[in-house]
Amino acid sequence: MSSPALPARINLALQGGGAHGAFTWGVLDALLEDESIDFEGVSGTSAGAMNAACLAHGLLHGGRAGARRALADFWLAIADTLPAQFSGNQVASMAPALKMMLQWTDHLSPEQLNPFDLNPLRDVIERQIDFAALRAASPVKLFIATTHANSGKLRLFQNHELSADVLLASACLPTIHRTITIDGEPYWDGGYSANPAVFPLVYHCQSADLMLVLLTPLHYSETPESAKEIRERLRELAFNSTFLREMRMFAHLREQIGDSNPLPDWLLDRLPIARLERRFARLRFHAISADSVLGELPGDSKLAVNRQFFEELHALGRAVARRWLDSKREALGRQPTLDLGALFY
Repeated sequence: MSSPALPARINLALQGGGAHGAFTWGVLDALLEDESIDFEGVSGTSAGAMNAACLAHGLLHGGRAGARRALADFWLAIADTLPAQFSGNQVASMAPALKMMLQWTDHLSPEQLNPFDLNPLRDVIERQIDFAALRAASPVKLFIATTHANSGKLRLFQNHELSADVLLASACLPTIHRTITIDGEPYWDGGYSANPAVFPLVYHCQSADLMLVLLTPLHYSETPESAKEIRERLRELAFNSTFLREMRMFAHLREQIGDSNPLPDWLLDRLPIARLERRFARLRFHAISADSVLGELPGDSKLAVNRQFFEELHALGRAVARRWLDSKREALGRQPTLDLGALFY
């Protein structure tokens, strides 16, 4: 009798994107539902960091079902921090009061705009995530990206360093939120230095399958023309630039190593190549994204806080992930489904 197949172990790289992170919630929901997939490491930035921590917390306290509940509880709790703002086709827009506040960010600091430092996100995170338990026994390796405000360097926080401040730092837009200080050092949104960081999944994890969950389009259908659209595009390009450079590096390394289709492990182990080269040769990249939908949403929809909007993005993420699984699940553990050279050169 043959033994049952072990689940395919994958690493996850979760992009940030504010409210669009509810799409990632849907993707993770579908992956958790599929028991043929297991998780080793998760790298996340901003909303991706929130999803990563919720995933780990849920897995620790309730397994796969617990992770699905934790993700849903987090996003619905965020939606409930503000009163209902939208209806109908307004669902992807910000409330007028928030738009007015953002207009003042060019003239006032976060301390002036929010003198009492009210932060509903902190309240939700501290209430829903058991950081002490994660520091002691997280079921997955976590890599949370932040940016050191005084040097611009990427600072990755790992399992033993997790806290509410770490997640808040990863999502800290300095024109809106106060700088987060950790151990005397100032941190801003991780998107300025990595969105997300992919290299820790390569260097610190064993699984060769690496799944990118992308919220920022790799290619836009139209060129912006209005001043507002140009500013939004510049902001998105800036947040995506480090990720694109890192992926181009991986594509270049794979090209230098050779065959775009990884060789069998038994053959790689016999080749006279260095350990790191062997690791790169084994990597199998995959991606789940929804460029055609997320790329068409207005830029300010990333700051929308609305249950209906979150649930629509969740449903979209589930549907896209299910389609990926139906067509490409068998590639996990065998071959890549993402052509790095075609996408990132």
